[in-house]
This record gives sequence, structure tokens and C-alpha cells, in this order.
Amino acid sequence: MKVYNLSCAMGHRFEGWFSSEQDFLSQSDEHRIECPVCESTDISRLPSAPRLNLSSAASKPDEGLAGLAQAQAAMMEILQKVVANTEDVGERFVEEARRIHYHEAPERAIRGVASVAEYEALADEGIEVLPLPAAPKPTLQ
Repeated sequence: MKVYNLSCAMGHRFEGWFSSEQDFLSQSDEHRIECPVCESTDISRLPSAPRLNLSSAASKPDEGLAGLAQAQAAMMEILQKVVANTEDVGERFVEEARRIHYHEAPERAIRGVASVAEYEALADEGIEVLPLPAAPKPTLQ
């Protein structure tokens, strides 16, 4: 089993599980790998460090892989729900979050892009935000 870190043209990062490197190359060449957030098939493989599994699951690889696959599926389901139920304001996220907080714009669920410093500034103002590390800039096409 090969696990690769992948990214789409929109910058969404995710893992892909393949039976072999040839399986990955074949699917990639045929544009059969799809971003779970925006459904783009313009996918590239990212550099990754070797993974060492030193847990007790190492003695039971099938159980460890099944648990990891379930966790990954659950996370992707959550991210897809967030994308489906929020408005993408992109680079205007910080400005729009403030406008909503100070009742200058209609209250609604939004998503977008902000730096760590901007997230911290929003938190200091009492504006609750939730960074999504698996999808730094989720968008729907």
C-alpha cells in the first residue's frame, strides 16, 4: 500500500492510497484522481517523509490501516459538509468575519483564507474562527 500526499491546483492537500506506485501513475495519467474538496483532477504529488508506524497496530497492519482509513473518511466527510454549508469569501475572510461580528453584514457561515496572525487577531476581538488545516483554501467550482 502506497500513501501519497497530494495537492490539487487550488492548493487543497489530501492523502491518496494506492496499491502501488504504478497504480498512482496510471490513475494520475488518466485524471482519475479527484480532489475531495473541489473535485479538480489537476493533481500533483507532494514530497513526503517516510512514515514509521511504531504503535501496537504494527503487529496488526490490517486493523491499523482500517482505522486510519475510517478516520480519513470521517475527516473528508466533515470537510465536505463545511464546504457545502458555508460561503467562500476567499481572501476577504478576515474583513467579512469582522463585518458579521460587528453586525455590519448579515450573519452567515463563511470560509476563506487568513494567516495565523490574522486568526489570532480575530480571537483577541472575540470572533470565533476554526482553522481547517486539511483544506487551507476550500472552494467549489
